[in-house]
Amino acid sequence: MKKTKAHGEYIRRINNAIKYIAANIDSKPSLDEVASASHFSPFHFHRIFHGITGETVNDFITRKRMELAANRLVCKRELTVTDIAEMGGFSSSANFAKAFKLYFGITPSQLRDPANVESSKIGKIYSKYGKAFDARSLYSQFVTDTVNFNPDKLEKLLMDVKVKQQEAKQVAYLTSPKGYDLDAIFETWDKIINWAQASGIENNESKRFALCHDNPMVTPTDKCRYDATIEIDDSVPVGAPFATQTIPAGSYAVAYYKGDGDKVSNFYMELYANWLPASGFEPDNYPPIAQYLNDSRQDGYVEMNAYIKLKELSA
Repeated sequence: MKKTKAHGEYIRRINNAIKYIAANIDSKPSLDEVASASHFSPFHFHRIFHGITGETVNDFITRKRMELAANRLVCKRELTVTDIAEMGGFSSSANFAKAFKLYFGITPSQLRDPANVESSKIGKIYSKYGKAFDARSLYSQFVTDTVNFNPDKLEKLLMDVKVKQQEAKQVAYLTSPKGYDLDAIFETWDKIINWAQASGIENNESKRFALCHDNPMVTPTDKCRYDATIEIDDSVPVGAPFATQTIPAGSYAVAYYKGDGDKVSNFYMELYANWLPASGFEPDNYPPIAQYLNDSRQDGYVEMNAYIKLKELSA
C-alpha cells in the first residue's frame, strides 16, 4: 500500500510539471522551472520525469512545441508561418521551418496544403515515436474529399451543436498511464469508478467526464494525456493516485456523437474546422471534454456528448 501511494504521489507531481510546461510552452521553460513545479529536486527530477513518462524533459518540451505549432498552422489560417514561429519563441521562421520538418517530415507550408502532401515517415515523430504523420487527417473531410462520415449526417450533427452555460465542477481524476490506448482508458475508468463507489459517491454516468488534452492526429497515442474524472463535493477525501481539479464554468459547445470509437477524433476535427468558424466563438484554452453516455465495451460503439470550452471571438 505504501508503494502504491508513493507511486501515485510521484505521478501527481509529474502531472503538475506537465501542466506547468503546457501553460508556459511558448517561453521554453527551463529544467529548474519545471522541476520546481513538481517539488522534486532539479538534480533528481530529470531521471524521475524520464522514468515515469518515457521521455526526457527536453524531448517532451520539443514534442509539445511542435504539436502546438502544427495545430496553430491548421486552425489559425489567418496567421502567417512567421507569426506562428514568433508565437512559439523561435528565433526566425527559417529555424522554425527547419525544426518543424525535422520533427514531422514536412514543412509548415506543406502542412497548409494537404491536398498535395503525402503521409510522412521521415520525421522524428516516426523514428522516435513510430507514428506516421498524415497532414490530411488534420483537415475536414470536406477539404480532403475523404469520407469518414456520411456527409448529410455530418452536416446535421454540426447543425445540432448547442452553446450551453456550464457551472464549475470539482472533480477527482486519474490519468491514463498510456494515453489514448483503449485498454489503458478502460482500466483507468474501472479504477476511478471503483474508488468512487468505495468512497460513497453516487454511481451516476452524467457526472463522469474525460479530459482529452492532446490531438492524436499529431501526438503518438500513448503520449496523449487523458484524464478520467468524476464530479465530487468538498466532503470527499481524495488521495494519491487520485487528485482533484476544477472543470471551469463558462460557455461550451455541446455536440452529440454516436458511432465508431476510432472516429471520435475525426468528429472533433469537424467541429473545429466547420462549426467553430461560423459560430462567433473561438476555442478557449481548455481541453475538449467527452461525456460518455454508454459502455462502448458492451455496445461496440461510442455514444457521447462532446464539449468544447468557448470564448468570444477576438478581433
